[in-house]
Amino acid sequence: MTEAAVPSPSEPDLGTLGIICGGGAFPIVVAEAALKAGRKVFLLPIYGFAEAAAVERYPHEWIHIGAFGKLSGVLRRNGCRQVVFVGTVLRPRISRLRVDWGSLKLLPRVLGMFRGGDDHLLTSVGRIFEEHGFELVGAHQIAPDILVPPGVLGAHQPREEDIDAAHFGQEVVRALGPFDIGQGVVVGGRRILAVEAAEGTDLMLERCRDLRANGRIKLGHKSGVLVKAPKPGQDRRLDLPSIGPRTIELAAEAGLAGVAVEAGGVIAANIEDIVRIADETGLFIVGLDR
Repeated sequence: MTEAAVPSPSEPDLGTLGIICGGGAFPIVVAEAALKAGRKVFLLPIYGFAEAAAVERYPHEWIHIGAFGKLSGVLRRNGCRQVVFVGTVLRPRISRLRVDWGSLKLLPRVLGMFRGGDDHLLTSVGRIFEEHGFELVGAHQIAPDILVPPGVLGAHQPREEDIDAAHFGQEVVRALGPFDIGQGVVVGGRRILAVEAAEGTDLMLERCRDLRANGRIKLGHKSGVLVKAPKPGQDRRLDLPSIGPRTIELAAEAGLAGVAVEAGGVIAANIEDIVRIADETGLFIVGLDR
């Protein structure tokens, strides 16, 4: 007679996952990954950023930026102890915040949050959530497949000089990190052509395209590399750099040779589309080691 197997302890009940949703595809990718893993989800789409047609297929309640009292109340009523911030949200003006009674007492801290870069702002917001008993979880922890893997992803191989430029770009991002400046640069050889700041990646690439068209950037066709990587010490639960199909299209319009990102440090919601567009436009995509 064989001894009965001892049942393994059950997985802890993590409750409903609260997903604070900005724009783009990432909130839905995270929601679907959580559901696939057996989690319930409750979405909190942000007015002016989240896409109604996508998020309203799930349990949800719309929120305004700044209404922390309502936000925390909705999370608690729906059993959300863990919270994910994901999706595109542009830095708002202080005058556009919709401060409610629950967030009025936080107003002096909120004003201080805006005296710095985006990483300072997001880290400060995250600290308030933690102080109120919520656990912050990174989007990549719920949906690890959104992390760009190492190696060449498409049909086109980077040249040796492209890899050298990409590593130089990584060094630039690391050097700028302490100043809380963006997560992307465009490099040609070992020359910095553009640095991402408040405008974001797309507008930076449009600027490179225009500079190339008017002769301010003098490089051969299919040269130069977009490099994206997290800032050193950045809280990766709150903001990881991302690439999407439009990133590749604009990189092609700017005449670049390809896109290099930190493997495991950059997210992509539509990796198949990204690789397809890169293959069609002749660009390489590569995930670099740190």
